[in-house]
Amino acid sequence: MQQQFSLADCDVMGFDLDHTLCRYHLPQSARLIYDSFAQYLVTEKGYDKDLLTIAPDNLDFCCKGLVLDIEEGNFLKLAEDGTVLRASHGTKAMTSEEILETYGRREWKHFNTVSGMVSRSAKYYLYDNYFDLPGALLCARVVDTLDQHDGQKKYDFWKDMVAAIQHNYKISAFKEDCGMYFPEVKNHPDKYLQRCPESVKKWLKQLKSAGKLLLLITSSHSDYCRLLCEHIIGNDFEEYFDVVITNALKPGFFSHTPNQRPFRTLENDEEQEALLSLDKPGWYSQGNAIQLYELLKKMTGKVDPKVVYFGDSMHSDIFPARHYSNWETVFILEELLGDEVMVPAETEAEPLEKKGKYEEDQPKAPYFVSKQWGSFFVDRLPVLENAEETLVHTWSCRCISTYSTIAIPSLEAIADLPLDYRFTRFSSNSSATAGYYPSPPRALLPNEESVTMK
Repeated sequence: MQQQFSLADCDVMGFDLDHTLCRYHLPQSARLIYDSFAQYLVTEKGYDKDLLTIAPDNLDFCCKGLVLDIEEGNFLKLAEDGTVLRASHGTKAMTSEEILETYGRREWKHFNTVSGMVSRSAKYYLYDNYFDLPGALLCARVVDTLDQHDGQKKYDFWKDMVAAIQHNYKISAFKEDCGMYFPEVKNHPDKYLQRCPESVKKWLKQLKSAGKLLLLITSSHSDYCRLLCEHIIGNDFEEYFDVVITNALKPGFFSHTPNQRPFRTLENDEEQEALLSLDKPGWYSQGNAIQLYELLKKMTGKVDPKVVYFGDSMHSDIFPARHYSNWETVFILEELLGDEVMVPAETEAEPLEKKGKYEEDQPKAPYFVSKQWGSFFVDRLPVLENAEETLVHTWSCRCISTYSTIAIPSLEAIADLPLDYRFTRFSSNSSATAGYYPSPPRALLPNEESVTMK
């Protein structure tokens, strides 16, 4: 495969919506998601009321790429070979000694299935996107409270957590104003949603005028998708896309066959009867990549149209689009901004002394670099006292170079580039940093090790 990748060579551009086209104000949305889950556990399931209050720095716990070992109540950060780099029991960080005693220097027992991106398991849960992440903090605090009261050794809170997620995000919740999440975003969209930059809107139009087909494929239901798109793009948002697919239920959209997951039409946001095939552009619900690709062949007049898909979730977007559909994939990775000091929009007009203070006060921009979990990309192997430390890539970092064509911090980062700009793609024989644009994370640059690793 050639080392270069250009959007000009692609016939079809597919976009995920949440955290890809639609960016959120992360501190605010994280707090809302946490509160919506916690409220349910406390009021419906009788959990400790203390879960409802969180300190500002609690959100530092949230870090993409963590795996929850459900039965043990432990959170793990894994190396690319599946060994445990850091761990916590509940919110409490485990020492190197405890990690080595519990997990040893060998592949974690579920690594084989987690790295195969198997989605459902009663044994573990992978946190890889911002809709899930605040739930990691809540689960960790649940473990803390259960330990405090019951001194438990095995944990069975997960079914309640799943119920909390389903209650808040279920397909009818938006319409019924049920749960805490949708009513709040409906009432205060500006608090949670960032408007789509003009440069990105212009870029989408340029892609279309260059003859590219544009798809929007989101697991959000049609009513929430409409709210987001009208707010961030405008009431004419449908004109930007040839095909809109909502409630796509990724990753199943890519892995399921047409008879397992047919397309459905929508009427007033209600799903109608299943379609035997997809014959024309439009707005659909559910569906599968196989029938979509047949439509794309028809629309482009090509036997083998080339598709690129932009998304923020390794598990739901990038891995399945590459693995099942062999599409090019552009990974939206906000963690690439972690090297820069992120100043939230509302403080940009503040005097410099306040900005300086902000640099010390990381929790205001959660998830860029977690103090507890360290770099998303690299970490040191846990060692016993005085042993030599080794720096290794994380499993999350390995997934990026394995399944993404390129990784960028946001669509804005590439919106002003010429369409035929040639990116260096990730590939097995190029350097570990090749596919990052505009620049690789500092943690991956050899001369920066001392700066980024504490």
